[in-house]
Amino acid sequence: MSRRAPTLEDVAREAGVSRATVSRVVNGVQSVDPALQDAVRQAVERTGYAPNRAARSLVTRRTETVALIVSGAGDVSGEERNAFTARVLADPFFGRVVTGVVDYLRPRSMHPLLMFADSAQTRQQALNDLRQGSALVVSTHADDPLPALLADAGLPAVLFARPSRPVPLSYVDLAHRDGARMAAHHLLDRGCRRIVTVTGPLGVYASQDRLAGFRDTMARRGHPYVPVAEGGFTLDSGMAAMSGLLAEHPDVDGVFAANDLMAQGVCQVLRERGRRVPDDVAVIGFDDSSAATACRPPLTTVRQPVEEMASVMARLLDEHLRGARTEPTSVIFDPELVVRESA
Repeated sequence: MSRRAPTLEDVAREAGVSRATVSRVVNGVQSVDPALQDAVRQAVERTGYAPNRAARSLVTRRTETVALIVSGAGDVSGEERNAFTARVLADPFFGRVVTGVVDYLRPRSMHPLLMFADSAQTRQQALNDLRQGSALVVSTHADDPLPALLADAGLPAVLFARPSRPVPLSYVDLAHRDGARMAAHHLLDRGCRRIVTVTGPLGVYASQDRLAGFRDTMARRGHPYVPVAEGGFTLDSGMAAMSGLLAEHPDVDGVFAANDLMAQGVCQVLRERGRRVPDDVAVIGFDDSSAATACRPPLTTVRQPVEEMASVMARLLDEHLRGARTEPTSVIFDPELVVRESA
């Protein structure tokens, strides 16, 4: 019977250190104490540990692969998993993330490998595959456990969006509240007084921030109550949310939707109900995605520079891998109001 290959856990036991420390040493992270590095290297020699070929395909070397993980908080399976994947791939936001990541990695002979972590099983599989690799993570839920799991494992990773619970990982994000404030000011400045908002899923940190920023600005300008309907960042959810809001507030004259796809759905419902945009109802979206220019009329929206954010996310990971950056950092981008025909 053949002897099983040594694992990181075997090396950790031999060296008397944690698995995370072994992972950091094997990945060349420079911040590990020199004495611990020596202990790990000696343990590697004694155990005969060597990464397997499948894992090496994700090892963070200059000519190899970086995992781009889309992660959620639930434990989905079967049709739910297919729906999760389809929803992500249909969202223009994700395509912009991929564009920004590829723009940075490709000139450096590095390539993204797309992975989905939408259940306990797939999260564990991702951790196993990344045993000596690195990851760029796009979380779709505030309660996503993957960032903490990556940090605990000592794996190099950078997040797109601030995690809801602090973890020692770098991230890029947008000043979402500032963007929502811009939307509120613009609607009020153009004379709207009966304003409603369609939020993104409130399990997403960005949705919470956008709603908080919008409400705060409305309150500061004398509007203490803003009717709210929760959407799901999809066109259909925007249509459903707007239908519900119109039923309760038929005199609405301004709408802030927390992404462009939902705003496009809002405009479609308003058009079907005989309400002119922007003459009867002004509509503002968020993201400045392809949906903003595809919408009729073209959307006024809050621009999130997703491609640039994703490129910086990849750059931060590269810096961590090269040892040029040893401590976690954050980069927060500023939003911009893009005025078109809808408001």
